[in-house]
Amino acid sequence: MRAHGWAGSPPVDATEARARILDATRQRLAEFGTTSTAEIAERLGVTRQTVYRYFPATEDLLNAAATQAVAELAGDLVEHVRAHLAATDGDAGDAAVEVVAYVFENLRDNPALNRLLAPGRMSGTVANLTATSSIDIGRNLIAGFGIDWEALGWDEGRQRELVEHLLRTLQSLVLDPGEPPRSGAELRAYLQRWLAPALR
Repeated sequence: MRAHGWAGSPPVDATEARARILDATRQRLAEFGTTSTAEIAERLGVTRQTVYRYFPATEDLLNAAATQAVAELAGDLVEHVRAHLAATDGDAGDAAVEVVAYVFENLRDNPALNRLLAPGRMSGTVANLTATSSIDIGRNLIAGFGIDWEALGWDEGRQRELVEHLLRTLQSLVLDPGEPPRSGAELRAYLQRWLAPALR
């Protein structure tokens, strides 16, 4: 790495360079809702060509930021649901409600994730929500909630079906959040009435 640019502190390797570019991208998205390669290069004090070395187009950069945000959301979701269940002495029904509401709110409100719902991208995002790979990931996530699914009579097949149902519920909310869209409390109350009882 050449020493100029990078605010006088060049990254030690390509991994750190990519991480710093993505950090700058996420910060810019959080501040302005959008960004470009030129703006990221300016923020980091490097040339556009430096950014292009790691992300050949702005689309690649924004896609990488969205992928990183999805991975963070998955980890945050498990911690959030565990904390919610502990604080409320909640059950499997409460966990299901919180999964749908929390993911929906993050898809809508996180600028890196919100990009997945932009016109021209939503159809792919919505279709991928219920893909087998998404159900596999979801099954691994619900295993971390601290709920003994087996003791509740939910074998692996029923757990996968539950994840599919949660994803289909999320899918419908993404496609049509309602008019006007429900607040967080209203959404949770709605899901408590119509989703949670199925798990109880």
